[in-house]
Amino acid sequence: MAQEGTFPSEANIFVPDSSLSPIDCKGLADVLASVGDKWTIMVVGALSKGALRYNEVQRRVSGISQRMLTLTLKRLETDGVVTRTLYPSVPPRVDYELTELGQTLRGALVPLHLWAAKNKEVIARNRMEVTRKSHHED
Repeated sequence: MAQEGTFPSEANIFVPDSSLSPIDCKGLADVLASVGDKWTIMVVGALSKGALRYNEVQRRVSGISQRMLTLTLKRLETDGVVTRTLYPSVPPRVDYELTELGQTLRGALVPLHLWAAKNKEVIARNRMEVTRKSHHED
């Protein structure tokens, strides 16, 4: 129970009381590993304002290789987060777009993005401090 004058953090409000079975835990971990991947987050961000062609996604996702973009888009399509539409033209045109599920993922990632932006400097300082301390111990 929270102490008088304090409130549970928003992060703790939705924590389930019961523990997950090992199977449920693995399934949840698999989904979180997939949607929490750096490239997934960046691709979902690139597609957040509408459909894009492959090359445009690649231009918007700084540093992603062609192979990694292809693998990420295929996985997102398999998961039902992205749709791939092939237009029969010469050369063929392919558009990628977030599905309804993809839009809900985008909505879930927005608070994470805001948190990361707010805390990136503190985290960088903490990392430097730990690195500095570990070098002094050697």
